[in-house]
Amino acid sequence: MTRPLTLAAVDLGASSGRVMAARVGPERLDLTEVHRFPNRPVRTAGTLHWDVLGLHAGVLDGLRAAGRVDGGRLDGIGIDSWAVDVGLLDADGELLGNPVHYRDARHATAVPAVHAVVPPEELYAVTGLQHLPFNTVFQFAAMRGTARFAAARRALLVPDLLAYWLTGAVGAEVTNASTTGLLDATTREWAGHLVDRLGLDRGLLPPLRRPGDRLGELTGAVLEETGLAGPVPVLAVGSHDTASAVVGVPAATDRFAYVSCGTWSLVGVELEKPVLTEASRAAGFTNELGVDGTVRYLRNVMGLWLLQESQRTWAAHGLPADLPDLLAAAAQVPAFTALVDPDDPVFLPPGDVPARIAAACAETGQTPPQSQAETVRCILDSLALAYRRTVRRAVELSGRDVEIVHLVGGGARNTLLCQLTADACGLPVLAGPVEAAALGNVLVQARGLGVLSGGLPELRALLRTTQDAQLYLPRSGSEAAWDAAEDRVSWDR
Repeated sequence: MTRPLTLAAVDLGASSGRVMAARVGPERLDLTEVHRFPNRPVRTAGTLHWDVLGLHAGVLDGLRAAGRVDGGRLDGIGIDSWAVDVGLLDADGELLGNPVHYRDARHATAVPAVHAVVPPEELYAVTGLQHLPFNTVFQFAAMRGTARFAAARRALLVPDLLAYWLTGAVGAEVTNASTTGLLDATTREWAGHLVDRLGLDRGLLPPLRRPGDRLGELTGAVLEETGLAGPVPVLAVGSHDTASAVVGVPAATDRFAYVSCGTWSLVGVELEKPVLTEASRAAGFTNELGVDGTVRYLRNVMGLWLLQESQRTWAAHGLPADLPDLLAAAAQVPAFTALVDPDDPVFLPPGDVPARIAAACAETGQTPPQSQAETVRCILDSLALAYRRTVRRAVELSGRDVEIVHLVGGGARNTLLCQLTADACGLPVLAGPVEAAALGNVLVQARGLGVLSGGLPELRALLRTTQDAQLYLPRSGSEAAWDAAEDRVSWDR
């Protein structure tokens, strides 16, 4: 009988990182959080950065804790994180400053320069990527002319940068590389002709790696730092956290939509090939690559960021900000008292989101929320409407039939949001697992190491037998009310 593996999943989010220890075997999948650490962006000289050295220290602490689960032994490590942001290395392999945060305002200023060289229609036809002003291609354009960019010889996305520090190996995992705006969505290779036309050095882009590939082993220095017994392999997983989260969807068939709900919400369907039509581009859909040759056909929707920033604002003003109490109060507020477009760019930067919601309501002739509970209900009703619209457009544009919506990630704990999503979509919602990204991470590791076999259906079958999920059914008689509510929101962005 094959012994269970002890694996570490490094899962980095926009507000915190954690290391999860897993025990994985053909009929076993246990996951435990062993270390959590903050991820606090830092603004210096007017620029918002990630503290990537602090993240690296947190990863080392987490690997040390994961090793204690099995007497100092780990069978594998995988890293997933958010997308688009890069660390630049010089000719000696040293980091040229902390990566700039995707929420920094500088990136949007470079969009016209890129589109002047490669029109947005052409860019989409190659990369299939939804236009977001912080995609890596625009970040590179914003860096042009700086001494730092001139000195750069490699650009590594955040999980690739951390893997490089652990192993010394340089590479770019393909699911995250697909968010850069420089990868061909059809060939799944770097789009060299785009790189050349944009005047970028092809050498910036490292060799591509596929989920399951062995990246390398922990260096001697890292083994000494963490107290682990070598050798410990580091494997490529779906290093875009949504790619891992979609692996972690316990779907029984391919007729499903997913909502990976955290700081952002990623809403879409899983396909075998990209949808590169002009209608798809106009609707704001993206073709991000997934595990096993799949395509995550999805749209980014502003997620629990709106609620998180509201809680931070209220706490800073000495107001109650306990989430269970806020949700209980919001459940008593009448539906559709106020609605906003959660994807309005005004909500993107950090700050006083409740005030921005009030201003948006006033601008559209609605009475602004009069209490914290009304603000929370406005956020959740608006998110559910956005999920409804996105799922329906994904079905229309891709031709994929959908019978159920899987809601995974932290939002699966939000019972009010889950029920509203079922009502809005008119479909059953299966909420969970919460830790879909970490589960998808370790499933790909375990298969790469030979303890599991098969494709995504086999990996997901193990999820269904080992992980909890909650079913929400749409409540009858609400469809007309949701239709009317959708008509109240402008979706022109």
